[in-house]
Amino acid sequence: MKFLETSKYYSFKKSTYVTLRWIGISGQLIAVNFVYFILNFEFDYITSNIIIFLGILSNLYLIFIYKKTQLSDRSALLFLLIDILQLGILLYLTGGIVNPFVIFIIIPSVFSSSNLSFKTNTFIVTLTLSVILILTFYSEDLPAPLSDHFHVSTYYYYSIPIALIIALVFLNYFAMTFGTQSRLRKEALAKMEEVMATEHELLSLGGQAAAAAHSLGTPLSTITIIAHDLSKQFKGQKEVEKDIELLSSQVERCNEILKRLTLNPVEEDNFIDKDLNMRNYLSEIISSFREISKKEFILNFDQDSNPKKIGKSIEIVYGLRNFIGNANKFANKTIFINLKSDSKTTEIIIEDDGSGYPRDIISKIGEPYLKSSYSKDKSKEGLGLGLFIGKTLLEKNFASVNCRNSKTRGGAEVIIKWNNRELFNI
Repeated sequence: MKFLETSKYYSFKKSTYVTLRWIGISGQLIAVNFVYFILNFEFDYITSNIIIFLGILSNLYLIFIYKKTQLSDRSALLFLLIDILQLGILLYLTGGIVNPFVIFIIIPSVFSSSNLSFKTNTFIVTLTLSVILILTFYSEDLPAPLSDHFHVSTYYYYSIPIALIIALVFLNYFAMTFGTQSRLRKEALAKMEEVMATEHELLSLGGQAAAAAHSLGTPLSTITIIAHDLSKQFKGQKEVEKDIELLSSQVERCNEILKRLTLNPVEEDNFIDKDLNMRNYLSEIISSFREISKKEFILNFDQDSNPKKIGKSIEIVYGLRNFIGNANKFANKTIFINLKSDSKTTEIIIEDDGSGYPRDIISKIGEPYLKSSYSKDKSKEGLGLGLFIGKTLLEKNFASVNCRNSKTRGGAEVIIKWNNRELFNI
């Protein structure tokens, strides 16, 4: 069981905790006043009520000043410490370890172990053990007149803290196990919901893509006709003919892509038609950009030591193309691509010398339809679909994708990393 791992689910609902505290405080008030006024027991009544009043104040703080609906790990630690110390002082004033209400001292730690981190729970348990030991050796006598005739054997007296400690360890282990399993279920459910949301976005994009394919068919046909007429008009002019030929080839490629969108979105592309190692994968992709881009692509394969081939994957190709295309779009002059691989991992780093990701969207990269309020060049402003699709396709193929601003190049940086065991089994 992974007790030591952290989780965003280490918290608990404030309203529930406040209600439980009101129940505990009400019980303390009833017990203290019943014993003092009805049974006429003599003890430090004023101090006891002051301690209870401090608990009331802390609960009112939670209700009216602490605005969050969930108590964080740190906040919960503070209030649970208050609960333990409050009850510990009350028990000290009323008989210590032989007070029948001493069993309640372990409740905060049990509550902590099922909801909070291992570190926090360890602190709470340690404090609880310390309070039990202090109450065993130091406390005021049970309130008179009970103390006048209440005597227990040494054996029985010391069996009480031993029983409490055993109960504390057992209940905490049980609650910790239950809490860990509950958090794992929550995290699994959250991941499932995230995947379903992504699939929904992709389906939505599929519909939009089909509509776009239908709308773009006519203008592309018009471009093809015009390019054909221009080739006749400028026949014999090699430079112009070369440009027209490039234009025609790109229009043809667009038509092929649109055809796949309207017929079968998952149909395999013939851009890469065989198994290749990652170095050749990148070389093939980048060569297609060099045909249409005037920017410089600097490749670094010096740290590539794994020649193993990867199965043909259209999703990996399109995912890498989207990120390289984004770098090409926003770079000023140069795109840097670094491939690192060994027997365990494969890592691709894509950097550009552009202006980098806008600071208002950098934490949301990978979500669709992103627009920055800081974008100065509206011609380069997109919907964030390229990054969303690229990230989704690569993560679907077991890659981790991290987008940030480069510390060395000044522009955007994308780090794509695979575990080789997963990459080569695709």
